[in-house]
Amino acid sequence: MPPPQDDGAIPPAVKEEDFEALLTNSPFTRSLGVSDSIILTGIAQFENDVFATLLDTKTMESHVVSKTANFQGWQLVGVGGNAAEMRTWSAKIQVPGGEVVSIRYQQPPKKTVLAKSGAGSSGGSGGNSPPLSSAQLSEAKNAAVNYKEGFSSDGYPRAPPSEMVAKLSRLSVSQREDINRQMLGLRNQGLGLEERRKIYENLVDRSEQGRR
Repeated sequence: MPPPQDDGAIPPAVKEEDFEALLTNSPFTRSLGVSDSIILTGIAQFENDVFATLLDTKTMESHVVSKTANFQGWQLVGVGGNAAEMRTWSAKIQVPGGEVVSIRYQQPPKKTVLAKSGAGSSGGSGGNSPPLSSAQLSEAKNAAVNYKEGFSSDGYPRAPPSEMVAKLSRLSVSQREDINRQMLGLRNQGLGLEERRKIYENLVDRSEQGRR
């Protein structure tokens, strides 16, 4: 007696339409949460905490990642490279699902590109904060020139101390402006005065080492 047409013992034949979802949304090609346009722009370390700043060069949104997952679920799990050479820096980011991707340092786009795009670094965790306003971009630029006076987001209650002024004097205006944009983004994120001061000092030290 022949077996019934569907007794559960023999799996049904696979049809071509069963592969449609796989072909249109392949797990080997789809984005896992980190765009190819994301670059590493800075690493800051103080005490046992490490922060990496990332920039999406398409949207000009800045993201801050650390050992604590941000709003997008990105978590910093490691950094590499020579501290004295920015071009060697890299950051390993774990994205939702557990995959770890490596992002290398790249020089941020020229400020003319920023002006054309109409947006700057947001600094918001996971990109939830808005881009820097035109007033903040202007503040970052002015503070890069008048660095002896300090600015709202460097973490100092008043003008920076003389030793910091000396370090800033050894950086280029563009380096100071880039640091200032990152710090304004961190302030938008809600980081307190003491945290910002430590990150600011570390960013200045690393930029200074990169020029040697």
